[in-house]
Amino acid sequence: MLVRNLERQKCLEFLKQIGFGRLGCAHDNQPYVIPVYFAYESEQLFGFSTEGQKTGWMRENPVVCVLADDIKSEHEWTSVLVMGRYEELPDNPQYEALRRRAHELLEKRSAWWRVAIASSQTRDEHLRVLPVLYRIQIEELSGHRSSVDQESQEVAFADHTKVQVQPLIPSQ
Repeated sequence: MLVRNLERQKCLEFLKQIGFGRLGCAHDNQPYVIPVYFAYESEQLFGFSTEGQKTGWMRENPVVCVLADDIKSEHEWTSVLVMGRYEELPDNPQYEALRRRAHELLEKRSAWWRVAIASSQTRDEHLRVLPVLYRIQIEELSGHRSSVDQESQEVAFADHTKVQVQPLIPSQ
């Protein structure tokens, strides 16, 4: 298996294509990771949520990360990690154009709203479902891609056939 770093532009192209990942946030040294749909444009990820733990935590601590990946097999995968800053897009005239653009981008994804709505229905609280549009400004970005390297695979197979397995517990 061969693992390569992805150049920044390749990471951004991957984010634009994949549109799904896991969002990590933290509050009082407690991490929280949840699946999210997003849309990428111009160094930012746009997302949709409902009021809940995630939005409360991100309001208090806007430093977040998003991991997006595509795993074809254990030897062939791509992953991109975004480190960034959460910003809510409130329903007011100042954010109207940005909210409209975020909605246009998100609605291109068939299930962009399902995770947020489904999670709001599992809560015990009887809250109204209040939509929250947000963006994550990308501050740092890294990515890796693995692929099957035929030569390495052949060497690994050859080495594997030479290995003698020792028992974990010696016979008595």
